[in-house]
Amino acid sequence: MTNRPRASLGRVLDDLGATLLELVHGDPDQPLELGGVVTHDPLDEPVLPRHALVLGVGLQEPTLIAWVLRDLGRQQAAGLVVRSPIAPDPAITEAVAESGVALLGLTRGASWDQLAVLLRSLLAEGDVGVAEPETLGGMPSGDLFALANAAAALLDAPITIEDRSSRVLAFSGRQDEADIARVETVLGRQVPERYSRLLHERGVFRDLYRSDRPVHIPPLPITSKEFTLPRVAVAVRAGDEILGSIWAAVRDPLSEERTQALCDAAKLVALHMLRIRAGADVERRLRADLVSTALEGGAGARDALDRLGLADQPVVVLALAVPVSDSLTGEAGLATERQRLADAFAMHLGAVHPRSAAALVGDVAYGLIPVRPDRSSDGEESAVRIAKDFLDRIGDRVTATIGVGPVVLETARLPHARAGADRALRVLRTNRGTQRIARLADVHVESLLLELRDLIEARGDQPTGPIARLIAYDHEHNSNLVETLRAWLDAFGDVIAAAAAVYVHPNTFRYRLRRLAEVGALDLDDPEARFAAMLQLRVVTPARRPAAGSDRA
Repeated sequence: MTNRPRASLGRVLDDLGATLLELVHGDPDQPLELGGVVTHDPLDEPVLPRHALVLGVGLQEPTLIAWVLRDLGRQQAAGLVVRSPIAPDPAITEAVAESGVALLGLTRGASWDQLAVLLRSLLAEGDVGVAEPETLGGMPSGDLFALANAAAALLDAPITIEDRSSRVLAFSGRQDEADIARVETVLGRQVPERYSRLLHERGVFRDLYRSDRPVHIPPLPITSKEFTLPRVAVAVRAGDEILGSIWAAVRDPLSEERTQALCDAAKLVALHMLRIRAGADVERRLRADLVSTALEGGAGARDALDRLGLADQPVVVLALAVPVSDSLTGEAGLATERQRLADAFAMHLGAVHPRSAAALVGDVAYGLIPVRPDRSSDGEESAVRIAKDFLDRIGDRVTATIGVGPVVLETARLPHARAGADRALRVLRTNRGTQRIARLADVHVESLLLELRDLIEARGDQPTGPIARLIAYDHEHNSNLVETLRAWLDAFGDVIAAAAAVYVHPNTFRYRLRRLAEVGALDLDDPEARFAAMLQLRVVTPARRPAAGSDRA
């Protein structure tokens, strides 16, 4: 076991070292709580949380690594991970000493994606500002890596904790003492299919899930001449429910004391796994409360932003909505789909901007994305790109839409940013066209027309003047003068285009145009009269549209 802080660089090396990471240069015992995991992108540098651990995907040249180390030092990063092996170079050594940023190497064959998932899993506890982490059995609640290391110390064997699908949830140190099958399992965070098939064929899982005692697994063939180490596994249960299992790679049979220690460890792991499952819902609700409080402004907004890690930072607000769809059955189905999409939205934003926050508030998922102060002018464009990437990833199965609000520099302006995102989103939801993303600046006029329509409906206003006279005439004579006027205005007075839009001959259209000017007492040459007519047709409920091709006037 280790007494290092849960979110420290030293703790990361304790849990992932030897198997995935090695310390190349720097101090692993720096008393810093890691603030997040960020992927280095030279073309679009994200806003780094303090004491970030940066994944230097593709960094190889020593001079470039040294430059990145110095740049990360200015941003108070804690460490940089690059692919091993790293050739000795004085420039790198000097940059580490000057910047205070530790340099770590990622083992050959290990996946950057898997490393990012593991690191975020290690750092997940307390990421919304929980003051005192809970403990279960003397260990931080939900810390399966600490449990794996503790069990490994008691059993004197490398340990993995897996779910029912044989996905690795956590593992102990000393995995290099096991065999190639264990190394493949840890690197892939999944038991390889060929070994899983052998375990099923030999009835190991059947025996494992039927018993509350450890099951001994004889060596499995790796090649014709090479075999795995024996394994001892025990099921992790919560009552009658199987949550997962613990696997130990052993060279000798376990003593009675160590067998009992493994059984006791399974009970403790079950408590932590249940806590993780319950904690996910609690954390989701807490994050939703913090995001909602921040967006509402007021006295609690500053504290909420502090706990979200977004205080004193320019922010752009995104609003994501899922329209009612025929594929969603009832309110329960729609609520589930909204939450599923909100979780995916939060994961996407977290991967792009580690300091972002997202949560479902009512029927809209809001995202808060930090913007670098020196790049606030293009913050909206960046948010649009992020939104587009998300919608491209989820595809067309769910026709979600995203409104993008303006960048705000002060906490007090967050309600204004939310209102902007909501207004843009409303236009998208009302039009339901091919456009799925919009900034308020892009749809400002449409938003104003919707708000004017709300005002008119609230007051109960009815059409007046020429439009009222044309509506009455159409209703009495079953004609379509209002539709004729609408087509003419939409075509900017182009009779040929307007006639084609309503499927009539241009001469017929000209006759109707003269007729509506007479009936409505409307001067079509007057720009003010044209604007007044267009505005009423846009915001006041229009008369019934006749069937296309009707020539009644």
